[in-house]
Amino acid sequence: MLKRDSFSYTVQARCPVAEAAALLADPTRQVELHPLIVRVRRVRTRRGARASYAITDRLAAGPLRFPVTYRADVLVADADEIVTVARQWPATTVRNRTRLGVEPDGVRIDVEITLTAPAPLFGYAFRQARSAHLGLAARLGALLDRGPADPPAPG
Repeated sequence: MLKRDSFSYTVQARCPVAEAAALLADPTRQVELHPLIVRVRRVRTRRGARASYAITDRLAAGPLRFPVTYRADVLVADADEIVTVARQWPATTVRNRTRLGVEPDGVRIDVEITLTAPAPLFGYAFRQARSAHLGLAARLGALLDRGPADPPAPG
């Protein structure tokens, strides 16, 4: 039996919408943002997708850390919307719908994450996804506020 639930968050940043969209549509640029990702590589694009990737996360179970690789497909990558779907065995799917809007001083990024997983795995998978994406959200605003020419913040 599969379970499904969603969570959402909003990030506001002082940058052009196109800059935010370019970053969010390219998982290879998110390795430093996403707390779990350790590797991203481009793979053959799946039919119906704009781009496909093999992404390796490092998950924790108590004191143990273990790598998990899954496939992520970018389905929509426009200036105002990005949709990605990640699939991992067994029957786990994470759908990310990001909407971008122009604000007077930058961009508003509204993200909805929907996770579907087998009931025995759901609690762990949902907690990991929510924690990772909220960590990404905290880093995203700071990165976009710095702008492409600014040096990284110390520490």
